[in-house]
Amino acid sequence: MAAASSSDYDGCGAESNEANSKWLDAHYDPMANIHTFSACLALADLHGDGEYKLVVGDLGPGGQQPRLKVLKGPLVMTESPLPALPAAAATFLMEQHEPRTPALALASGPCVYVYKNLRPYFKFSLPQLPPNPLEQDLWNQAKEDRIDPLTLKEMLESIRETAEEPLSVQSLRFLQLELSEMEAFVNQHKSSSIKRQTVITTMTTLKKNLADEDAVSCLVLGTENKELLVLDPEAFTILAKMSLPSVPVFLEVSGQFDVEFRLAAACRNGNIYILRRDSKHPKYCIELSAQPVGLIRVHKVLVVGSTQDSLHGFTHKGKKLWTVQMPAAILTMNLLEQHSRGLQAVMAGLANGEVRIYRDKALLNVIHTPDAVTSLCFGRYGREDNTLIMTTRGGGLIIKILKRTAVFVEGGGEVGPPPAQAMKLNVPRKTRLYVDQTLREREAGTAMHRAFQTDLYLLRLRAARAYLQALESSLSPVSATAREPLKLHAVVQGLGPTFKLTLHLQNTSTARPVLGLLVCCLYNEALYSLPRAFFKVPLLVPGFNYPLETFVESLSNKGISDIIKVLVLREGQSAPLLSAHVNMPGNEGLAAA
Repeated sequence: MAAASSSDYDGCGAESNEANSKWLDAHYDPMANIHTFSACLALADLHGDGEYKLVVGDLGPGGQQPRLKVLKGPLVMTESPLPALPAAAATFLMEQHEPRTPALALASGPCVYVYKNLRPYFKFSLPQLPPNPLEQDLWNQAKEDRIDPLTLKEMLESIRETAEEPLSVQSLRFLQLELSEMEAFVNQHKSSSIKRQTVITTMTTLKKNLADEDAVSCLVLGTENKELLVLDPEAFTILAKMSLPSVPVFLEVSGQFDVEFRLAAACRNGNIYILRRDSKHPKYCIELSAQPVGLIRVHKVLVVGSTQDSLHGFTHKGKKLWTVQMPAAILTMNLLEQHSRGLQAVMAGLANGEVRIYRDKALLNVIHTPDAVTSLCFGRYGREDNTLIMTTRGGGLIIKILKRTAVFVEGGGEVGPPPAQAMKLNVPRKTRLYVDQTLREREAGTAMHRAFQTDLYLLRLRAARAYLQALESSLSPVSATAREPLKLHAVVQGLGPTFKLTLHLQNTSTARPVLGLLVCCLYNEALYSLPRAFFKVPLLVPGFNYPLETFVESLSNKGISDIIKVLVLREGQSAPLLSAHVNMPGNEGLAAA
């Protein structure tokens, strides 16, 4: 693949002068229409002819169907539709027989589609999960016409709120229907049985019994029901099954399945779990302070990117080694491995259009791109060994080739202690007051500590009593019940005599909407007048802030101020779910007159 001139690339390199850059600009197409992430990119010699192709699991944005694309050079060679969004793509050797052509595995929905020579070879489906017995019993009664569709809906909603296991797809679709469509849906699905299926969230490969680069590998799958599955490369049976406390989103493995291996799984609960061979549950746990956005293994170090715009290095036992702060949010991460020089480094694509390359804490190189990079892949492409492939947020494709003379030198990174640590502090001289206070603390240290602890316990007691009183009188702006997770706060605007009162109501649950709420304002009618003191709240979608506005007119000319009590109630119930006291200002203008 020949390198293009710098003018063909429109200034996309790390430096303005290409001669001083470590990269050759091979190709840039801002209209390539490739939308994917790093887990869905793979480089492999799919036909055994020495010509490496790029495999892309395209997400198909804007209502388009997801597609499997294979690129040769800058052009799309083949593409085929996918039944669901791709979760990961990987290439692996299934057998030792000649010719040694790697297979392509693409995880999509509950299935893994395996291709050989770009032709469908095998389809592995995740085993079905047992349905909820109560849900099964309800559908059996509905099929025998023992309960009507409205009762079935109410019972299924009750199961969805209380059961730990999620409902089947059939029940979830039924709950979304209108009342007029329910009976036809039940009649249509009378003969079908309930099926509960999980989906694949992440995938990687693990060497079977040899550490060679061309050795046979197993597929390792992470699923939505908090499990890890290891598949046999030939029969595609489940060799091992491991459980996790949360859903895995990133996987990193090392070792061989038949000998010894370590598996690191970054999960949605913000933790990283380490598993070893013959362990059904995690052996170590790394607790992160923010959600992970990437997980890469560099030699024996686990490098984690977090939503706090930082990279962290951990050992396999969970000990933190270092932290590097990024100038912008991390969008994607991947491994850069240069075999000719024995280099392994981490590539991080940032939201400010930079791609930073780190070896441990040391910054090796910065690549500037015209758009934020959303996926990265480094390896042999075509017949070039060290090729960097990037796709951008707008669907563009960038291909760069590392120069054969390029040597990454540590520079710009923060190695060792920061320079500020070597600066001497201007410590003032000890004064007489300081010495007296030091002597007093030495002599009365125990009494001072006891007095502090007494005050601290009194403060905690008063805060707990105030909180309890607020809960008992429904004066808290945050709902105390898990069934109605609501939050309320009020804002008053204006100078008088007319004020604008805005009530912000928010549903703080993760997935359940809230319906059927009322808002009522209680006030002194001699002091204030509200044209609208009663609100009917619309459907509250989780996470959104709903403003409810009304106007308050001050009737007193003496500058008297009072409170307006705002109550949030459920239809048909007299006890408020939560409330807030709004301190209204008086009519200062009339009082001054």
